[in-house]
Amino acid sequence: MVPDFCTCGAQLPPDARFCHKCGKPQYDYPGITEEVAPLEAPIPTPAAAPIPVLEISFHNRLAVRTGFLAAVSGVLVFLFPLPFPLVRLLVALLAAGFLAVFLYSRRSGQMLSIRGGVRMGWITGIFCFVLVSLLMTAAMVAISNQGGLANFVRTQLPANDARADTLAQVLGDPAALAGSMLFALILFFVILTALPMIGGALGAKVLARE
Repeated sequence: MVPDFCTCGAQLPPDARFCHKCGKPQYDYPGITEEVAPLEAPIPTPAAAPIPVLEISFHNRLAVRTGFLAAVSGVLVFLFPLPFPLVRLLVALLAAGFLAVFLYSRRSGQMLSIRGGVRMGWITGIFCFVLVSLLMTAAMVAISNQGGLANFVRTQLPANDARADTLAQVLGDPAALAGSMLFALILFFVILTALPMIGGALGAKVLARE
């Protein structure tokens, strides 16, 4: 309710909010409270899913493809006509294991441990053994069609060499020939798998420093 007279004595018109003489307000305005909007909780961003770490085995398709590619490369380097075949074999197989670890790390984004590098080199070595065995089998078939293994050995040795008769006797004995072939396969398996495993371990150790 607005009074009829202000405290200064001036007569106020009806519903006057201020005195026209002294400017005094004639009633108190209710306080206006400003509503503060509640703060919205930040929406949590989903964490990036961790990259799954796949075990290096023959069940890992990427590891199998990479090992086969590295094995083919290593065998081709070994077959390249360069001097010092033993040194060439050593370098080719070590490089095959190293290459397998390098390619797998680049394709999968997974840095391999030394154990993983050894397993990657072992897969590569298995493929190297299979490829070399196939090549040796094809060579043996070709030699057999050209007169047999004994005649081939004789042609590779100098004339009147005493070793020719000894080798001919060994190659003419089926039991001795089978034992020699088995020993050669075991030796080739050990060499063709051990060297890529060493190369894979070296590759994992070198790449882990980068």
